[in-house]
Amino acid sequence: MPHSPPDNRFSRAADAAREALGSFRGTSWLIGGAEGQVSHTLRQGLLAALMIMVGSWGVGWLVMVPGSWLQLHQWLLPVRTTTSGVIACAVLLVFGALLLLRSWLRLSQRITGWEDPAALPTMRKAVLLWGAPLLACFPIFSRDVFSYLAQGGLLQAGQNPYEAGVSELPGWYGIGADELWAESPSPYGPLFLMLARGIWFISAGTPELAVLLFRALSVFGLALMLLIIPMLARAFGSQPAWAIWLCLLNPLSLIVFIPAAHNDALMMGLALAGIWYALRRRRLAAWLLLIAAVAIKPVAMVLLPFAVLLPLDRTGSYLHRIREWVLAGGLAAGLLFGGGWLIGVGTGWFTTALGAGAEAFQAAPVGLLGLGLGWLTETAGGPAQEVTATVIYTAARIFSAVVLTVLLLSRRLGNPVLWAAYGLTVVILTSSIIQPWYVLWLLPLYAVVHVYRGRVMMLVTLLITLMTLLAMVGQLSVAQWLDSVLVQLIALAVAAGYLIYIVLLDPNTAAMFRLREDSERWNSADGWLRLRRLSTPDTSWSAPSLIQQTERI
Repeated sequence: MPHSPPDNRFSRAADAAREALGSFRGTSWLIGGAEGQVSHTLRQGLLAALMIMVGSWGVGWLVMVPGSWLQLHQWLLPVRTTTSGVIACAVLLVFGALLLLRSWLRLSQRITGWEDPAALPTMRKAVLLWGAPLLACFPIFSRDVFSYLAQGGLLQAGQNPYEAGVSELPGWYGIGADELWAESPSPYGPLFLMLARGIWFISAGTPELAVLLFRALSVFGLALMLLIIPMLARAFGSQPAWAIWLCLLNPLSLIVFIPAAHNDALMMGLALAGIWYALRRRRLAAWLLLIAAVAIKPVAMVLLPFAVLLPLDRTGSYLHRIREWVLAGGLAAGLLFGGGWLIGVGTGWFTTALGAGAEAFQAAPVGLLGLGLGWLTETAGGPAQEVTATVIYTAARIFSAVVLTVLLLSRRLGNPVLWAAYGLTVVILTSSIIQPWYVLWLLPLYAVVHVYRGRVMMLVTLLITLMTLLAMVGQLSVAQWLDSVLVQLIALAVAAGYLIYIVLLDPNTAAMFRLREDSERWNSADGWLRLRRLSTPDTSWSAPSLIQQTERI
């Protein structure tokens, strides 16, 4: 990617220092090299991943329960129980995350072009090289993986996770589950609860083994995405290497999918595999994979009615659309409700999904609006804050349902995957809770259809950067006898300093954070188009041309 370096004294000094280090034998293997030489950037990303790995050993989540393999390990005690050890690990973790970010950005500049045959193998190599050290991390960024284990324990104990919170499980706090969700019903589907129950049984509730097993599920989902995303990108006319770079190599994806072991990777891997089989007109396989994605996380229901339209020769026919919805919907209802009754949780997953939004995070616009208006009405002598907030959340969900209905019933339907991305974006933005990893649901859906550049990509990059750093700094695990505020402030200072360098001063990466370029998108059929020129398609989407392409892939 062409770029013009910033012209200021600090940037020129940084460039001169990099050239000097690049010519020195001891550092030339890591710094320097020709702009088209990706090996240096691959090594920098590997170094960043190793720094994250070591840093996680000091400030990652480790559960101190009887029988834990690691709680009293002689190598871990100095870095987890002393101020100097914890601070060193926190700095390593945050600096490693930012170095990984810079490596991700530089990799897109080092390659000779996304159309280069070597670009896709390079991106896959980078995923493997940067992801491997993260397998040895303690959980970071989030401790939801311990909630997964606790919910599996609830189900194993004969309780319904859709009716009982993990606080009902004896010793639940020692398992490591976040007390914020201790009394909340499970937001996951019946298939994932069955997997969680199996992991609880296999691990006997031992957190270390359970984390490895949940991480294996997440890595399986990551492997599915690594396989399917390039095939979908070819079929839709996007760039496979760019799609892998955006969706899987950004630091948020790598950290959420591997160290944090989030089930989002498994959900998206199954959903994208279902989309691929739908493109190949393998309806039953497609439906089963898409239903499995819903059974992992019910939010995948948003994708189902769009994806099942992909095999149609004519989406302009409402009868054809309704036929697909009835057949796929009937199978989904039978499997999901039947599976729920089979494992003893009934329809709880469905009612929980429909009732999502009882809680709010201030970072979510709708959550902020509900809390703010609720406070104002209560202060003015009106209903309680919770009553007003619930009305706002319900109205937002109704609005998102209306938008989805309009998209699905549009006379001229656009690309179903792209329109599923539009619908899911609306669902996320109208939610009262927005977590950093929600953006990872969207990236593959957009990236397999178009390549993006300009302001829209700059904003996406900046969003990924800020969400990664804020969550990393806020989710440090620090022993209670240490000053956690001091550790977080030091980590935040390191993050802020290096972030300013990357965004404003780095001679190479600063050009990627400029607002000058218009937002555009590209695919092989249309070329580059400005986003503001987009409109409803002239004809409703049809599959035959794509089906011929997928047969050859």
